[in-house]
Amino acid sequence: MDEKVEISTTILRRLPQYLRILNKAKENKVSSVSSTMLAEELKLNSILVRKDLALVSRNQGKPGVGFDVDELIEDIEKYINIKSIKNAIIIGAGRLGQALLNYYGFEPNMNIVMAFDTNKKVCDNKRIFYIDQLEEKVKKNNIDIAIITVPKEEAQAVTEEVVNCGIKAIWNFAPANLKVPEGTLIKNEDLSTSLLILLKKIEDNEN
Repeated sequence: MDEKVEISTTILRRLPQYLRILNKAKENKVSSVSSTMLAEELKLNSILVRKDLALVSRNQGKPGVGFDVDELIEDIEKYINIKSIKNAIIIGAGRLGQALLNYYGFEPNMNIVMAFDTNKKVCDNKRIFYIDQLEEKVKKNNIDIAIITVPKEEAQAVTEEVVNCGIKAIWNFAPANLKVPEGTLIKNEDLSTSLLILLKKIEDNEN
């Protein structure tokens, strides 16, 4: 598309899901997909899928053929426009922090360089450092994102340390409403709320 259209956060969240399905289709040497197939994979309405794709792609699909997979991948990736790998750190090397540190599914968009913790026993690891080294390591490694996985009681203080190091983007897994200065991006992942929503859906299905 020649002109980039602003889309809602809800649609933006669906774009990586479309990419996942399209890349899988490409791996399987499938050259075209229908909106119905994409809709079924994601449990969406096919009309909604067509509207989403029309906002980000010149590829409108052909009757009886569907969307060209390569072209649609190119258009979605161009729209998302992630030009470089972002370097990230984790603050809090407990079980969740270490699981994220060792998860490679964020590539190629994000590279988790290292983690930090206050437990010196945990820091006996080539990729986990004591929190006192935070500022030094951030400056040396051009860190873009801080992933916070500390207990809620420590989250605000850690956030302030991260901001003071010059990091402008925070991915927060702590169950706390963090205050950040203007110009700092923050994305909250509330696992307990997600669990409650799932449990409620289970109850509704059983009744």
